Amino acid sequence: MKNQISIIIAIYNRKDELFELLSSLAFQTDKDFEVIVVDDGSKIALLPTIELFEDQLNIKFFRKTNSGPGLSRNFGAGKVSTNTDKENWLVFVDSDVIVEKDYISSIKNNLNKNNCDAFGGADKASKGFNLMQKAISYAMTSLLTTGGIRGNKKSMSKFQPRSFNMGVKKSAFDQVGGFSEMRIGEDPDLSMSLWEAGFSTAFFDDIGVYHKRRTDFGKFSKQVYEFGVARPILNQRHPNYVKISFAFPSIFLLGYIMGIVEYFWFKQSMLLIMYGLYTFLIFFHALFKTKNLSIASMAIIASFIQLFAYGYGFLKSWFVLNVLRKKPEDAFPGHFHKF
Repeated sequence: MKNQISIIIAIYNRKDELFELLSSLAFQTDKDFEVIVVDDGSKIALLPTIELFEDQLNIKFFRKTNSGPGLSRNFGAGKVSTNTDKENWLVFVDSDVIVEKDYISSIKNNLNKNNCDAFGGADKASKGFNLMQKAISYAMTSLLTTGGIRGNKKSMSKFQPRSFNMGVKKSAFDQVGGFSEMRIGEDPDLSMSLWEAGFSTAFFDDIGVYHKRRTDFGKFSKQVYEFGVARPILNQRHPNYVKISFAFPSIFLLGYIMGIVEYFWFKQSMLLIMYGLYTFLIFFHALFKTKNLSIASMAIIASFIQLFAYGYGFLKSWFVLNVLRKKPEDAFPGHFHKF
């Protein structure tokens, strides 16, 4: 059975990024796909950008009230063109990515060779990204920081497709109810819901996207903090997929605090020496990967920010949910859409 591809983009503002993404889709070598753009209540007009591509893409545009990315993707999934003679695939990409010209053809080639119900691809840094974006990309994809779950098929755990670059059979998507009401962490939530329903996921290493990162460490810190908060919520929803590795950033943070206490209280520095060795490891690994001293230096800062911020968010969320026994929706209302 042939495959039909529907690209779904949920967007809030970000007009310039939408233009770049649609430009990359317009240059695809395989033109047999449709694009669904869902405006999640943007405060700026996006229709003029859409109109620039109406002659180049099979594109549909819908505007709705703000509900967060997950529910907007569900809305878009309900607007795709279905074909009973083909396997209908929903492919979700974030608005801040750029795809390579063989993206669609590579997806189809992989689907012809792999029997799966959902798939994902790598998270790359484009040569055109600035130094900070490349440093943050390293922190988000390195085996030394995240286990490579966002950018490496040799990750430490079972692969969870993420919504910046994720495909799902429409039949499987509909069966599990699509994305949940979570605003943050909605993509691993969907992946684990698919597993629980008996569906399989796969990693396609040749369908990477160039994912733009935050342009300053403050915004990056806030973003990964929210990711950390989301993980204990996900652990409650999907207890069969809890892993000790989820707590590694929190252990890293606590270890660093203990190292400072050890140094000033006991006049010992064993723990801080270990963190120093880890710093050198990050630097030389990033240097090997990027071939740039500035990026390698900034990658140290980005990696520590990621581990500290995520670790703190995880600790806070775990304490509130498991010690104070608060409901996730009450403790972190910003993580959920209110119907």
